[in-house]
Amino acid sequence: MSGFPWLTVLWVLPLVGAGVVLALPVDRRALAKSVAVGVSVVVLCLAVVLAIRFDPTGEQYQFVESHAWIPAFGTRYILGLDGIALVLVLLTAVLVPLLLLAGWNDGDSAPDYDRRRMAHTYVALTLMVEAMVIVSFTALDVLLFYIFFEAMLIPMYFLIGGFGGAGRSYAAVKFLLYNLFGGLIMLAAVIGLYVVTARQDAFAGGTFDFRVIVAEGLDADPGVLKALFLGFMFAFAVKAPLWPFHTWLPGAAVEATPASAVLMMAVVDKVGTFGMLRFCLQMFPDASAYFAPFVTVLAVIGIIYGAVLAIGQTDVMRLIAYTSISHFGFIILGIFAMTSQGQAGSTLYMVNHGISTAALFLIAGFLVSRRGTRLIADYGGVQKVAPVMAGTFLVAGLATLSLPGLAPFISEFLVLVGTFSRYQIAAVVATLALVLAAIYVLWLYQRMMTGPLKEGNETVRDLVRREIAVVAPLIALLLVLGVYPKPVLDVITPAVSHVLVTVGQHDPAPTVAGQDSEGGTP
Repeated sequence: MSGFPWLTVLWVLPLVGAGVVLALPVDRRALAKSVAVGVSVVVLCLAVVLAIRFDPTGEQYQFVESHAWIPAFGTRYILGLDGIALVLVLLTAVLVPLLLLAGWNDGDSAPDYDRRRMAHTYVALTLMVEAMVIVSFTALDVLLFYIFFEAMLIPMYFLIGGFGGAGRSYAAVKFLLYNLFGGLIMLAAVIGLYVVTARQDAFAGGTFDFRVIVAEGLDADPGVLKALFLGFMFAFAVKAPLWPFHTWLPGAAVEATPASAVLMMAVVDKVGTFGMLRFCLQMFPDASAYFAPFVTVLAVIGIIYGAVLAIGQTDVMRLIAYTSISHFGFIILGIFAMTSQGQAGSTLYMVNHGISTAALFLIAGFLVSRRGTRLIADYGGVQKVAPVMAGTFLVAGLATLSLPGLAPFISEFLVLVGTFSRYQIAAVVATLALVLAAIYVLWLYQRMMTGPLKEGNETVRDLVRREIAVVAPLIALLLVLGVYPKPVLDVITPAVSHVLVTVGQHDPAPTVAGQDSEGGTP
């Protein structure tokens, strides 16, 4: 690979863009927003270049950069991309410019504070989150990952607390406290990891180099390794979020602006599930296998719990937030099924969930901003006055319930198939969520978009050009990935295969009635 520092440029560019935006005069709001969108588009172009240059059949980690950082602690500045990280970087790079367009006016209407610089601050914080998420997806040094895993909470906190609704302060503090607590538990595990490597001759001193740790393996008491696994897993479960660590999400999603809520659910929270797949499974394979049944049970509970609570919601934004809890359960279920279909489906699900949630949440946000209420009961007959909005809302909703032909279907199908081959009961119970999803999506659409036009909805405008420019690419991606997911799966599959080899797992052999796994008669 070329010696050009592609990955460093990829994350430094939005950080520099944030600084440039903040340095612009206070009366140049439009320029600040335009600069932010322009920077995010350049980041997207760089990510596409990396995707084109990436060889799925080549080295596991590509575009690797490694430089001395803090030698005394065995930590280096190491970045690299595998297929899993690549598709998540692409997801981030695709969504951020769309979210900046979707939230074009969010900074202008920020409550409290000096509003003169709010637009500058809003777009700068969004770019900062993008930079930190990209580092988290590409970091191959555990300490480097941890620092940015925690640092992204700061701009996200200000996006929720500075620009959200009436309950923004409480929601932002709850978001921060939950995730900081998880991060502190993970810090203890990171320190413990260093101590374990320092005592192991193979490392010649302590190290945080993820590649070396995985290659050599950790030689310590199984109880210690299980404790370290739980330290990492707890932080990722809070961030993801996995039931019962999910309670911060609905409030944060509802009180944040729609664009910031999508940034949190579709991008930031994916760092949690990504961390499970990369760090938990590969550094602690035996502990992962030991706790897999327990995590599987929590994932299934989250799937059903999120879907049932979504059905009972009267607030459209809270309803969509609860659907994400259910979907994250599917992602985690596939990861800990430890099968090639399950993990490939989970990685693809991370991408598809990001796209479908972005579409559904943003369209709902456009509608709420027009009507001024989040209550489902206040709507009705909207398709009569805003047919484009209603049509795109329906497509996004059908994607959320994993309708065949739309992107989430194939990822959910792979997760269920991969889980069934190892945990049949869990897969069967999780399948109930398909019925529940049909209920909450179709009932939501019926109450809001169909029937007679309710009073107060007659003035609702249809999507304008800026909003169509946001929604159209998302709908197009849902359709394209729904009928032709092969390019993404071709990138994901080799990386997932390597994870399974590292963990020492393999797909269960298929069985035929009357025969055992070897093909003989039992």
